[in-house]
Amino acid sequence: MTGKRDNTNGANKARGKSVLLRQRKIVDLVKSLGFVSIESLSTNFSVTPQTIRRDINELTRAGRLQRHHGGAGLPSSVKNVAYTTRKVLCMPEKRRIAHLLARHIPDDASLFIDIGTTTEEVANALIHHKGLRVITNNLNVATILSENEDFEVIVAGGVVRSRDRGITGKATADFIRQFKIDFGIISVSGIDAEGCLLDFDYQEVGVGQTIISNSRKVYLAADHTKFGREAMVRLCNLRDIDALFTDQMPEEKICRMLSEARVPLHVAASEDMNA
Repeated sequence: MTGKRDNTNGANKARGKSVLLRQRKIVDLVKSLGFVSIESLSTNFSVTPQTIRRDINELTRAGRLQRHHGGAGLPSSVKNVAYTTRKVLCMPEKRRIAHLLARHIPDDASLFIDIGTTTEEVANALIHHKGLRVITNNLNVATILSENEDFEVIVAGGVVRSRDRGITGKATADFIRQFKIDFGIISVSGIDAEGCLLDFDYQEVGVGQTIISNSRKVYLAADHTKFGREAMVRLCNLRDIDALFTDQMPEEKICRMLSEARVPLHVAASEDMNA
């Protein structure tokens, strides 16, 4: 029985890698051509139109493509996927990333934690730490961490966004500048081929840049769907962070960039949830 189960798991992993490789190639084709039809993709990859439609639907939910009648094009670089969609998108991957990152945070540390569904999972993964002092501009993070009576949780002032309970604006950045913190934990909407970290809201990015400037170490938590995704506002570059936590090995160019900048890359495996 064990041998059959191992064989089945191996086959499932191989199929999963094949799907991911095909989806990456679909995204590359759309980027080079602007629009690609389902029929041409089906022919190019020798799969059924139904398979391509599933790929396009998954990539659309991830914000990497935009589905159109008969095909797919590039997503908007000015509008993010809705928070309710992002909240469930790639949730197992986000949780693995969060648990791996949490193991790199010692007890009795000070933290900034910014806006994002991935950083909310990091907050969940940190809940059993001891003596943390956390400053956040994310009311969801504050609610999660306030369950631990041993934590001190400080909420930055500013304007609260109703869609995701994030706090942004000049007052938020001014508040954060008062502190020098051990770890800044950030997330992003996209990472382009040049290693630029990108987001959609310039006010949110301004707060993120302040967090980076006032953190002794900056940890980026980003699942695989963020690579190659476009957004209009530049936060910083991968070279400016101190470690990247993700769920799949990035493409070779990104890995080389991280290596040259001596930025550690941590890839979360399925075992990380139980470690």
